[in-house]
Amino acid sequence: MSELLKRNIMTKKTIVDVHVHFLGDNKQFLFDKATYDVWEYGIKDHVNFSIYGGDPKDILKAMKSANVSWAIINSLFSAPLFRIRAFSELPEDLDNHQKGLALWNIEASLGERLIQYNHLCCDMAEAHPRLIPFIGADPYVLPTVEMLSHIQEMVTNQGAKGIKLHQGIQRFFIHEERVKPICKTCINLDIPILVHSGLSRGRNQYAEPLAFFKILKILPKIKLILAHLGGGAWRQSRELAATFPNVHFDCCEIIEWTGAPNAPTDRELAQLIIDVGPERVMLGSDFPWYDIKHTAERVMELPLLSAEQKEAVLGANAVRFLNLSS
Repeated sequence: MSELLKRNIMTKKTIVDVHVHFLGDNKQFLFDKATYDVWEYGIKDHVNFSIYGGDPKDILKAMKSANVSWAIINSLFSAPLFRIRAFSELPEDLDNHQKGLALWNIEASLGERLIQYNHLCCDMAEAHPRLIPFIGADPYVLPTVEMLSHIQEMVTNQGAKGIKLHQGIQRFFIHEERVKPICKTCINLDIPILVHSGLSRGRNQYAEPLAFFKILKILPKIKLILAHLGGGAWRQSRELAATFPNVHFDCCEIIEWTGAPNAPTDRELAQLIIDVGPERVMLGSDFPWYDIKHTAERVMELPLLSAEQKEAVLGANAVRFLNLSS
């Protein structure tokens, strides 16, 4: 595709990023980025990581640079990661009793932390209308009734438009009995769930595409967006897409790792998009790990796809799926 045509599409067509992360504290986010190990694709030289943190200023700056009309900001609270971080910050001179009390306080605060993250997400979107809030959920840090009530409140009164789950770091399967009520609530509220997909370290493969078959058979009306097109398990996405035609995908991260040992080549990724349905794949950047503009440019560089199909991935699919309007 010519550079002129690429520029025309990038500047004149609607671009929607369905996978952006945020954090009020840029210093903490930059630390998280630096210590986060992207392992599932294997080793690749010259991966284009973003220079940004994740505060509102950085998000809006990156959106402007890429001419993005809307971005979904994801509130993700991981209890396992929070426990590790909070434990590491405890004073070293605590005795066993003090340490036990501190650990109890950390555990007791998890539900409130999740709620705070979600309010921050929705407050950010209220201040910046081109940001679309997807709140986090975890039935293991809030009792089920409280979790469902919180989701209802955030959607009804705080502007939440969807849910974000990361089963790999939250360490649960989406079909578990305590997670099912969240899925049913999302169906009743007619909101989608953006789920992590890919390989997990260890025995339990919480997020490979095959792990979604059970919940989709039980709740076929659930609206799922599988992030990363399956990640390191990308080959499984074809079967999932063929079996469940209502499932959608985003292309974040995997598109920056093409050519790595456990990632598709550019041509294989383009063929995967064609096979699952170009009308079902949406642009995602995983910002601030990766740059929004560069990810959009990578879509435009893929072979096999027509200009119309690339335009659909860049924004038209998300506009339709999320019912967006100016």
